[in-house]
Amino acid sequence: MNKQNGGLRVAALQIHVDAGEPELNFQRVQSRLQEAASADIKPDVIILPEMWNTGYALDRIGELADPEGERTRTMLAEFSRETGIHAIGGSIAEKKQDKVFNTMYAFDREGRLAGEYSKMHLFRLMQEEKHLAAGVQPGLFTLEESQAGMMICYDIRFPELARTLALAGAKVLFVPAEWPKPRLHHWRSLLIARAIENQMYVVACNRTGISGETEFFGHSMIIDPWGEVLAEGGEEEEILTVDIDLALVDEVRGRIPVFEDRRPQLYRL
Repeated sequence: MNKQNGGLRVAALQIHVDAGEPELNFQRVQSRLQEAASADIKPDVIILPEMWNTGYALDRIGELADPEGERTRTMLAEFSRETGIHAIGGSIAEKKQDKVFNTMYAFDREGRLAGEYSKMHLFRLMQEEKHLAAGVQPGLFTLEESQAGMMICYDIRFPELARTLALAGAKVLFVPAEWPKPRLHHWRSLLIARAIENQMYVVACNRTGISGETEFFGHSMIIDPWGEVLAEGGEEEEILTVDIDLALVDEVRGRIPVFEDRRPQLYRL
């Protein structure tokens, strides 16, 4: 792995989330972050799953959400600053004034906020639209010297958003999720499709465990720009670690010039 040319070691923290128990979840996340940072070869980037602070305790989300994300931001900034690891903070329930958003943060090696994104597509099957406010801006940030994109769970069913990020220069897409059983085939197929059609890496971190009557299957995935699955988790808690090389994105895009061959003037209905 050549770090000077875009090589990065990425770790996805596939963990259980206790719905409605922020204290337990913060303790678990802090423990897993330190575990990942203590590996023999330290990762360059760590990603967490979706809504890890509260889970889907939507009936109490207003009282449980992190005001302005302050607690989460402070923890992730300190972690990145102390370890020199980029922290892609999964996503959390973030309270802004009288609204709650499903928001993810990215911190650089110095602990500076590199980017944030609030979920744009709310999942009606879990009644997100009744309890959460939708984001309105795509998420893009600088990772080392490359652009990276952010999407959250249900967003991956909307290829327009992934393509928007790719056209803006994203070479890797980070996707925290709480994707439940039984839709494993959809999860795998959509993530692989987003990687192939946009010729970029996809790093997806899904939670595991049971919440109420809903079971989550894990299967976090790291996929290269050819659509090859470099690593895939099982159904239990684990830390999934893979080396990626962002220089491969330019190579793949050069060999099959999808972006040059687009005809956007013909796509409008």
